[in-house]
Amino acid sequence: MTLAELLAVDLPLIQAPMAGFQGVDMASAVSNAGALGSLPCATLSTASMRSELTALRGKTGRPFNVNFFCHANPTADPEREAAWRLLLSPYLKEYGIVLPETPAAALRRPFDSEAADALEPFKPAVVSFHFGLPPADLLARVKSWGSKVLSSATTVEEASWLEARGVDAIIAQGSEAGGHRGMFLSKDLTTQVGTFALLPQILNAVTLPVIAAGGIADAKGVAAAMTMGAAGVQVGTAYLLCPEATTSVPHRGALKSSTAAHTALTNLFSGRPARGIMNRLMRELGPINGTVPEFPLAAGALAPLRAKAESAGVGDFSPLWSGQNASGCREIPAAIMTQTLTQRIQAR
Repeated sequence: MTLAELLAVDLPLIQAPMAGFQGVDMASAVSNAGALGSLPCATLSTASMRSELTALRGKTGRPFNVNFFCHANPTADPEREAAWRLLLSPYLKEYGIVLPETPAAALRRPFDSEAADALEPFKPAVVSFHFGLPPADLLARVKSWGSKVLSSATTVEEASWLEARGVDAIIAQGSEAGGHRGMFLSKDLTTQVGTFALLPQILNAVTLPVIAAGGIADAKGVAAAMTMGAAGVQVGTAYLLCPEATTSVPHRGALKSSTAAHTALTNLFSGRPARGIMNRLMRELGPINGTVPEFPLAAGALAPLRAKAESAGVGDFSPLWSGQNASGCREIPAAIMTQTLTQRIQAR
Protein backbone atom coordinates (compact mmCIF):
# COMPACT_ATOMS: atom_id res chain seq x y z
CA MET A 1 0.00 0.00 0.00
CA THR A 2 1.33 3.43 -0.94
CA LEU A 3 1.26 6.38 1.44
CA ALA A 4 -1.40 8.06 -0.70
CA GLU A 5 -3.58 4.95 -0.35
CA LEU A 6 -2.90 4.71 3.39
CA LEU A 7 -3.93 8.33 3.95
CA ALA A 8 -6.65 8.32 1.25
CA VAL A 9 -5.12 11.27 -0.60
CA ASP A 10 -4.03 11.82 -4.21
CA LEU A 11 -0.52 13.10 -3.53
CA PRO A 12 2.12 11.71 -1.11
CA LEU A 13 2.66 15.15 0.43
CA ILE A 14 1.84 16.36 3.94
CA GLN A 15 1.72 20.04 4.79
CA ALA A 16 3.62 20.27 8.07
CA PRO A 17 1.47 21.43 11.01
CA MET A 18 2.79 24.86 11.98
CA ALA A 19 1.28 25.95 15.29
CA GLY A 20 0.87 29.70 15.45
CA PHE A 21 1.50 30.21 11.75
CA GLN A 22 -1.48 28.59 10.05
CA GLY A 23 -4.97 27.33 10.63
CA VAL A 24 -8.05 26.15 8.78
CA ASP A 25 -7.43 28.10 5.56
CA MET A 26 -4.05 26.49 4.98
CA ALA A 27 -5.15 22.97 5.92
CA SER A 28 -8.27 23.04 3.75
CA ALA A 29 -6.45 24.50 0.74
CA VAL A 30 -3.81 21.76 0.80
CA SER A 31 -6.33 18.98 1.34
CA ASN A 32 -8.52 20.27 -1.46
CA ALA A 33 -5.45 20.29 -3.72
CA GLY A 34 -5.08 16.53 -3.20
CA ALA A 35 -2.39 16.38 -0.49
CA LEU A 36 -2.82 16.12 3.29
CA GLY A 37 -3.46 19.43 4.98
CA SER A 38 -2.71 19.67 8.69
CA LEU A 39 -4.36 21.52 11.56
CA PRO A 40 -2.04 22.16 14.54
CA CYS A 41 -3.95 21.90 17.82
CA ALA A 42 -1.25 22.07 20.51
CA THR A 43 -1.84 25.80 21.07
CA LEU A 44 -5.65 25.63 20.96
CA SER A 45 -8.06 25.44 23.87
CA THR A 46 -10.65 22.68 23.72
CA ALA A 47 -13.34 25.14 22.63
CA SER A 48 -11.09 26.61 19.93
CA MET A 49 -10.19 23.15 18.68
CA ARG A 50 -13.87 22.23 18.26
CA SER A 51 -14.49 25.49 16.45
CA GLU A 52 -11.51 25.05 14.13
CA LEU A 53 -12.41 21.44 13.33
CA THR A 54 -15.99 22.42 12.57
CA ALA A 55 -14.76 25.16 10.25
CA LEU A 56 -12.30 22.79 8.58
CA ARG A 57 -15.04 20.22 7.95
CA GLY A 58 -17.03 23.02 6.34
CA LYS A 59 -14.19 23.85 3.95
CA THR A 60 -13.11 20.39 2.83
CA GLY A 61 -14.53 16.92 2.46
CA ARG A 62 -11.04 15.52 1.90
CA PRO A 63 -8.86 13.83 4.56
CA PHE A 64 -6.85 16.08 6.85
CA ASN A 65 -4.35 15.67 9.67
CA VAL A 66 -4.82 16.93 13.23
CA ASN A 67 -1.57 17.41 15.14
CA PHE A 68 -0.79 17.36 18.88
CA PHE A 69 2.21 17.58 21.20
CA CYS A 70 3.04 14.78 23.66
CA HIS A 71 5.34 16.54 26.11
CA ALA A 72 5.11 16.18 29.87
CA ASN A 73 4.18 19.42 31.60
CA PRO A 74 7.12 20.54 33.77
CA THR A 75 7.10 21.37 37.44
CA ALA A 76 7.23 25.10 38.07
CA ASP A 77 10.71 26.34 39.00
CA PRO A 78 10.41 29.87 40.51
CA GLU A 79 14.18 30.38 40.72
CA ARG A 80 14.71 29.53 37.07
CA GLU A 81 11.75 31.66 36.04
CA ALA A 82 13.18 34.59 38.02
CA ALA A 83 16.57 34.15 36.37
CA TRP A 84 14.90 34.13 32.94
CA ARG A 85 13.00 37.32 33.72
CA LEU A 86 16.25 38.93 34.88
CA LEU A 87 17.97 37.92 31.64
CA LEU A 88 15.15 39.54 29.67
CA SER A 89 15.02 42.66 31.85
CA PRO A 90 17.19 44.92 29.62
CA TYR A 91 14.90 44.23 26.66
CA LEU A 92 11.76 44.69 28.74
CA LYS A 93 13.10 48.03 29.98
CA GLU A 94 13.96 49.06 26.42
CA TYR A 95 10.33 48.54 25.40
CA GLY A 96 8.82 49.92 28.61
CA ILE A 97 7.30 46.62 29.63
CA VAL A 98 6.64 45.71 33.27
CA LEU A 99 5.85 42.03 33.65
CA PRO A 100 3.14 40.95 36.08
CA GLU A 101 4.35 38.99 39.09
CA THR A 102 3.19 35.82 37.36
CA PRO A 103 3.30 36.07 33.56
CA ALA A 104 0.51 34.40 31.63
CA ALA A 105 1.44 30.84 30.75
CA ALA A 106 1.77 30.00 27.08
CA LEU A 107 -0.75 27.39 26.01
CA ARG A 108 1.11 24.32 24.78
CA ARG A 109 -1.06 21.43 25.83
CA PRO A 110 -0.13 17.77 25.50
CA PHE A 111 -2.72 15.39 24.08
CA ASP A 112 -4.94 14.25 26.95
CA SER A 113 -8.36 12.73 27.59
CA GLU A 114 -10.04 16.14 27.31
CA ALA A 115 -8.55 16.66 23.86
CA ALA A 116 -9.58 13.13 22.87
CA ASP A 117 -13.15 13.80 23.99
CA ALA A 118 -13.27 16.91 21.79
CA LEU A 119 -11.66 15.16 18.84
CA GLU A 120 -13.69 11.95 18.85
CA PRO A 121 -16.87 13.31 17.16
CA PHE A 122 -14.75 14.40 14.18
CA LYS A 123 -12.83 11.11 13.79
CA PRO A 124 -10.16 12.70 11.58
CA ALA A 125 -8.54 10.57 8.90
CA VAL A 126 -5.09 11.22 10.33
CA VAL A 127 -3.82 12.20 13.78
CA SER A 128 -0.14 13.04 14.16
CA PHE A 129 2.01 13.58 17.23
CA HIS A 130 5.20 15.45 18.04
CA PHE A 131 7.53 14.61 20.96
CA GLY A 132 6.60 10.93 20.98
CA LEU A 133 3.16 9.45 21.57
CA PRO A 134 0.37 9.82 24.14
CA PRO A 135 -0.23 7.10 26.76
CA ALA A 136 -1.22 3.70 25.35
CA ASP A 137 -4.88 4.03 26.31
CA LEU A 138 -5.25 7.35 24.50
CA LEU A 139 -3.38 6.04 21.46
CA ALA A 140 -5.68 3.00 21.34
CA ARG A 141 -8.67 5.32 21.55
CA VAL A 142 -7.47 7.34 18.54
CA LYS A 143 -6.87 4.18 16.52
CA SER A 144 -10.34 2.88 17.43
CA TRP A 145 -11.86 5.72 15.39
CA GLY A 146 -10.11 4.42 12.28
CA SER A 147 -7.67 7.35 12.31
CA LYS A 148 -4.19 6.68 10.94
CA VAL A 149 -1.45 7.66 13.39
CA LEU A 150 1.81 9.40 12.43
CA SER A 151 4.63 10.63 14.63
CA SER A 152 8.02 12.28 14.19
CA ALA A 153 11.34 10.51 14.70
CA THR A 154 14.66 12.34 14.73
CA THR A 155 16.80 9.23 15.28
CA VAL A 156 16.71 5.54 14.35
CA GLU A 157 16.00 4.71 18.00
CA GLU A 158 12.94 6.93 18.02
CA ALA A 159 11.69 5.39 14.78
CA SER A 160 11.99 1.86 16.19
CA TRP A 161 10.25 3.00 19.40
CA LEU A 162 7.35 4.39 17.38
CA GLU A 163 7.04 1.27 15.24
CA ALA A 164 6.91 -0.92 18.34
CA ARG A 165 3.97 1.12 19.64
CA GLY A 166 1.81 0.81 16.57
CA VAL A 167 2.04 3.97 14.49
CA ASP A 168 0.99 3.67 10.84
CA ALA A 169 3.85 5.72 9.37
CA ILE A 170 6.91 7.57 10.62
CA ILE A 171 8.02 11.11 9.81
CA ALA A 172 11.82 11.18 9.57
CA GLN A 173 12.56 14.74 10.72
CA GLY A 174 16.02 15.78 9.62
CA SER A 175 17.95 18.47 11.44
CA GLU A 176 17.30 20.95 8.60
CA ALA A 177 13.60 21.15 9.48
CA GLY A 178 12.13 24.39 10.77
CA GLY A 179 10.29 24.66 14.06
CA HIS A 180 10.48 22.31 17.01
CA ARG A 181 12.62 19.20 16.94
CA GLY A 182 10.44 16.15 17.56
CA MET A 183 13.16 14.52 19.67
CA PHE A 184 11.84 12.66 22.71
CA LEU A 185 14.22 9.86 23.72
CA SER A 186 17.21 12.15 24.23
CA LYS A 187 17.96 15.84 24.74
CA ASP A 188 21.39 15.47 23.14
CA LEU A 189 21.47 17.71 20.06
CA THR A 190 24.49 15.85 18.70
CA THR A 191 22.11 12.96 17.87
CA GLN A 192 20.36 15.12 15.29
CA VAL A 193 21.36 14.49 11.67
CA GLY A 194 20.28 15.70 8.25
CA THR A 195 17.29 14.37 6.37
CA PHE A 196 19.18 12.52 3.66
CA ALA A 197 21.43 10.87 6.26
CA LEU A 198 18.52 9.98 8.55
CA LEU A 199 16.12 8.71 5.90
CA PRO A 200 18.07 5.63 4.69
CA GLN A 201 18.95 4.64 8.26
CA ILE A 202 15.32 4.68 9.34
CA LEU A 203 14.27 2.86 6.16
CA ASN A 204 16.72 0.11 7.05
CA ALA A 205 15.43 -0.13 10.62
CA VAL A 206 11.64 -0.23 10.19
CA THR A 207 9.06 -1.82 7.92
CA LEU A 208 6.57 1.06 8.03
CA PRO A 209 6.19 3.83 5.43
CA VAL A 210 8.67 6.62 6.13
CA ILE A 211 7.93 10.27 5.32
CA ALA A 212 10.91 12.57 4.77
CA ALA A 213 10.88 16.03 6.38
CA GLY A 214 13.46 18.80 6.64
CA GLY A 215 15.14 20.92 3.97
CA ILE A 216 12.69 19.86 1.25
CA ALA A 217 11.47 23.04 -0.38
CA ASP A 218 10.88 22.36 -4.07
CA ALA A 219 9.89 19.68 -6.56
CA LYS A 220 13.47 18.49 -6.96
CA GLY A 221 13.77 17.86 -3.22
CA VAL A 222 10.45 16.02 -3.13
CA ALA A 223 11.51 13.80 -6.05
CA ALA A 224 14.94 13.16 -4.48
CA ALA A 225 13.40 11.99 -1.21
CA MET A 226 11.03 9.68 -3.05
CA THR A 227 13.89 8.29 -5.14
CA MET A 228 15.74 7.45 -1.92
CA GLY A 229 12.79 5.39 -0.74
CA ALA A 230 10.60 7.83 1.16
CA ALA A 231 6.91 6.95 0.90
CA GLY A 232 6.13 10.65 0.94
CA VAL A 233 7.35 14.03 2.14
CA GLN A 234 6.30 16.60 4.72
CA VAL A 235 6.91 20.26 3.85
CA GLY A 236 6.45 23.29 6.08
CA THR A 237 8.74 26.24 5.41
CA ALA A 238 7.80 26.54 1.73
CA TYR A 239 4.20 27.32 2.75
CA LEU A 240 5.04 30.18 5.15
CA LEU A 241 4.67 32.94 2.54
CA CYS A 242 1.40 31.62 1.14
CA PRO A 243 -1.55 33.99 1.70
CA GLU A 244 -3.29 31.32 3.79
CA ALA A 245 -0.44 31.36 6.33
CA THR A 246 -0.74 33.64 9.38
CA THR A 247 2.99 34.41 9.30
CA SER A 248 3.68 37.86 10.77
CA VAL A 249 4.98 40.78 8.72
CA PRO A 250 8.48 40.67 10.31
CA HIS A 251 8.63 36.90 9.80
CA ARG A 252 7.62 37.23 6.14
CA GLY A 253 10.25 39.90 5.67
CA ALA A 254 12.95 37.67 7.15
CA LEU A 255 11.94 34.75 4.92
CA LYS A 256 12.21 36.95 1.84
CA SER A 257 15.61 38.38 2.81
CA SER A 258 19.16 37.07 2.80
CA THR A 259 18.92 36.54 6.58
CA ALA A 260 16.86 33.39 5.93
CA ALA A 261 20.09 31.65 4.95
CA HIS A 262 21.26 31.73 8.60
CA THR A 263 19.20 29.57 10.92
CA ALA A 264 20.01 27.88 14.21
CA LEU A 265 18.49 25.55 16.75
CA THR A 266 17.33 27.59 19.74
CA ASN A 267 15.51 26.99 23.02
CA LEU A 268 14.94 30.69 23.77
CA PHE A 269 11.36 30.95 22.57
CA SER A 270 9.77 27.89 24.14
CA GLY A 271 12.31 25.93 26.18
CA ARG A 272 12.76 23.16 23.57
CA PRO A 273 15.15 23.16 20.61
CA ALA A 274 13.57 24.56 17.46
CA ARG A 275 15.07 25.88 14.24
CA GLY A 276 14.54 29.50 13.29
CA ILE A 277 16.17 32.41 11.50
CA MET A 278 18.83 34.13 13.60
CA ASN A 279 17.62 37.34 15.19
CA ARG A 280 18.74 39.76 17.88
CA LEU A 281 17.66 37.67 20.88
CA MET A 282 19.42 34.56 19.54
CA ARG A 283 22.61 36.48 18.78
CA GLU A 284 22.80 38.29 22.12
CA LEU A 285 21.75 35.46 24.48
CA GLY A 286 23.09 32.59 22.40
CA PRO A 287 20.73 30.24 20.56
CA ILE A 288 20.85 27.66 23.38
CA ASN A 289 20.81 29.12 26.87
CA GLY A 290 20.67 27.14 30.12
CA THR A 291 18.71 29.84 31.94
CA VAL A 292 15.62 29.27 29.80
CA PRO A 293 12.76 27.54 31.70
CA GLU A 294 11.55 24.12 30.61
CA PHE A 295 9.12 23.83 27.70
CA PRO A 296 6.66 25.46 27.43
CA LEU A 297 7.23 27.88 30.32
CA ALA A 298 9.78 30.08 28.53
CA ALA A 299 7.22 31.70 26.27
CA GLY A 300 5.21 33.39 29.04
CA ALA A 301 7.69 36.11 29.98
CA LEU A 302 8.70 36.62 26.36
CA ALA A 303 5.17 37.05 24.99
CA PRO A 304 4.62 40.77 25.78
CA LEU A 305 8.06 41.66 24.46
CA ARG A 306 7.42 39.75 21.26
CA ALA A 307 4.00 41.37 20.82
CA LYS A 308 5.25 44.92 21.32
CA ALA A 309 8.21 44.45 18.97
CA GLU A 310 6.06 42.85 16.30
CA SER A 311 3.56 45.71 16.51
CA ALA A 312 6.47 47.97 15.57
CA GLY A 313 7.36 45.68 12.66
CA VAL A 314 10.37 44.13 14.42
CA GLY A 315 11.07 40.41 14.72
CA ASP A 316 13.95 40.66 17.18
CA PHE A 317 12.08 38.69 19.85
CA SER A 318 9.93 36.44 17.70
CA PRO A 319 10.41 32.78 16.79
CA LEU A 320 11.11 33.15 13.08
CA TRP A 321 10.74 29.45 12.43
CA SER A 322 12.30 28.29 9.19
CA GLY A 323 14.13 25.28 7.85
CA GLN A 324 17.64 25.58 6.51
CA ASN A 325 16.26 25.81 2.97
CA ALA A 326 13.81 28.69 2.56
CA SER A 327 14.52 28.97 -1.17
CA GLY A 328 11.17 27.41 -2.02
CA CYS A 329 9.08 30.04 -0.23
CA ARG A 330 6.74 31.79 -2.63
CA GLU A 331 3.86 34.22 -2.21
CA ILE A 332 1.47 31.93 -4.04
CA PRO A 333 -1.73 30.18 -2.92
CA ALA A 334 -1.21 26.99 -0.95
CA ALA A 335 -3.00 24.93 -3.60
CA ILE A 336 -0.58 26.10 -6.27
CA MET A 337 2.37 25.50 -3.93
CA THR A 338 1.14 21.94 -3.41
CA GLN A 339 0.95 21.31 -7.14
CA THR A 340 4.36 22.94 -7.68
CA LEU A 341 6.02 20.75 -5.03
CA THR A 342 4.63 17.55 -6.53
CA GLN A 343 4.92 18.29 -10.24
CA ARG A 344 7.90 15.98 -10.77
CA ILE A 345 6.38 12.97 -9.04
CA GLN A 346 3.06 13.60 -10.80
CA ALA A 347 4.88 13.63 -14.12
CA ARG A 348 6.18 10.14 -13.34
